[in-house]
Amino acid sequence: MATFKQVSKTSFMDPFKDVLVNYLMPEKCYDEFFLQFNLLHVDCLKIVISKGLGIGIILGSVLVKLPQILKLIGAKSAEGLSFNSVLLELFAITGTMAYSIANSFPFSSWGEALFLMLQTVTIGFLIQHYGGNTIKGLGFLAVYCGLLAVVLSPVTPVSVVTTMQASNMPAIIFGRLIQAGTNYRNGHTGQLSAISVFLLFAGSLARIFTTVQETGDSLMAVTYIISSFCNGVIAAQVLYYWNSSPALRKKTE
Repeated sequence: MATFKQVSKTSFMDPFKDVLVNYLMPEKCYDEFFLQFNLLHVDCLKIVISKGLGIGIILGSVLVKLPQILKLIGAKSAEGLSFNSVLLELFAITGTMAYSIANSFPFSSWGEALFLMLQTVTIGFLIQHYGGNTIKGLGFLAVYCGLLAVVLSPVTPVSVVTTMQASNMPAIIFGRLIQAGTNYRNGHTGQLSAISVFLLFAGSLARIFTTVQETGDSLMAVTYIISSFCNGVIAAQVLYYWNSSPALRKKTE
């Protein structure tokens, strides 16, 4: 009696299968796209778009605040930037990172928080340094690193981390309101980088979709919705004060 050996399907994308399955899509979606050629599978398209946006946001976050840092260093001034706003933003970023790690969310859903944290800490130090308070800036770095180690350690209960994430919403609102108020009082945005502001606004908008798709966590989704609105306010101020500068403001007065 003759037996027939089942031949498994192959695809021209097989050499890249491991990379695609590990980082961009589950194996069932790989099969739908490259074996069944069902390129319009809605659920799989959502997953791929979400993963792609997440990876893009993380890659972009590596450089998103670099223009701001370079602008501060180039001007040797932090005029127009609020240290209190930076502290509140840092609290929100740290809360998101700790909450995501505690809940074992995929790195693609929160990874930018790590790079934003490093860059925001740097900006906080530069604000102090160019304000003539270098020692205070170093103290800020030491205290933050110590607190971060405690928050990310198993010693900190999950309930505390969840409370931090819930507190992100008022922290983001007050942080952005402080910066918006500083811009309004000064009549310009000072050394605030337009590139960084617009990139943060776009990133927070994209994060709403990726958070809903990858984590389903309503607390994080609401946080990013509020963050997008607040970042949009600062972006609108950058456009409104586009032709204003500290030097021009002083000359006018």
